[in-house]
Amino acid sequence: MGIAGQIAVEDHRQSIPATMLAAVYRGVNDVRMETVPVPAIGPAEILVRVHTCGVCGTDLKKIASGSHSAPRIFGHETSGVVAAVGANVRKFEPGDRVMVFHHIPCRECYYCRHKTFAQCPVYKKVGCTAGYEPSGGGFAEYVRVMDWIVEQGTVKIPDGVSFEQACFVEPVNTCMKGIEALRLQPGETVLAIGQGPIGIILSVLARKAGATVITSDLYPERLRIAKSLGFEHAIDASQQDVVGYVRKQTEGRGSDAVILAVGSNALIRPAMDAARPGGRVLLFAQTQRGEVVVDPAAICVDEKSLVGSYSASVDLQEEAVQFVMNREMDLERLISHRFPLQESARALDLAAHPQPASMKIVIQPGSTWKRETLEGRKQ
Repeated sequence: MGIAGQIAVEDHRQSIPATMLAAVYRGVNDVRMETVPVPAIGPAEILVRVHTCGVCGTDLKKIASGSHSAPRIFGHETSGVVAAVGANVRKFEPGDRVMVFHHIPCRECYYCRHKTFAQCPVYKKVGCTAGYEPSGGGFAEYVRVMDWIVEQGTVKIPDGVSFEQACFVEPVNTCMKGIEALRLQPGETVLAIGQGPIGIILSVLARKAGATVITSDLYPERLRIAKSLGFEHAIDASQQDVVGYVRKQTEGRGSDAVILAVGSNALIRPAMDAARPGGRVLLFAQTQRGEVVVDPAAICVDEKSLVGSYSASVDLQEEAVQFVMNREMDLERLISHRFPLQESARALDLAAHPQPASMKIVIQPGSTWKRETLEGRKQ
């Protein structure tokens, strides 16, 4: 960075502290509140003061499995306010309310040309960090957003839309990608196994595609939320035979498609049993590697398809932004618990061990901000 760039960055950083609080991953199931340096930014980068960051299941699995080296600062469903901009940044200025994607593909490599963006080497590089190896950084007071994310993965939040609503843009995108992979047709029947926040979003999107959705969950409390959103066909999996119910509703065939929004490999076989011959099963939460027993004849003889979908699609970015910012779904309703940054360990523990009354968990470093800052100017 040249002298002019350094001066420009420093001018915007006058009110920014030298250090901040962050929830630092130190090893398996070991996340500690620590004081760390506020990350410095380059001439084409921005610094975002985090207001809200959703807790994602993939972060929980990384913390529980030790699959990633320590130390790291996780959290990638991030919304907040631009606190500083580099000298070469023109799209944003301090005070802008934004949400930030942490992955954006190159759009040029073999995988991008074949629309498998999550396999792109550039996509696999995380473009947001609060320090250490880039890992999202949303579980901290400030996050550094790198140049390619500033240009293609940072979205302004409209006035009247809260940070809580906006932090759902990335998870909604991943759900849209999964629904697109299922190739749903109007009039088809879909079984959505799992009615946590992601399962409910997937159900809403499947209905938006014209499908009739049957919901299933072990927790009646979650089914009540789904019913309040208009899903009348609900199965209490703790009391009812899911496969039998679905077949009864479909003249014995089974559902045209099944969405497995629960990270349990033991449910893959029941999901396939619930699908009709020629049906499709979407694995959405199976993000840890391992082995499962699958009936090969169900795929060969019964012509059932296992479909995978992981992470977001840049092709669906604008659609996801419009869905969230236009409030096509009141996503804030899915938030059951809000924790200040200092209570990140409690937040992560609850998210990792969901209770009947727990849904989306968010960590809010900016929970004490003024109300007008949280929502922007009212329309």
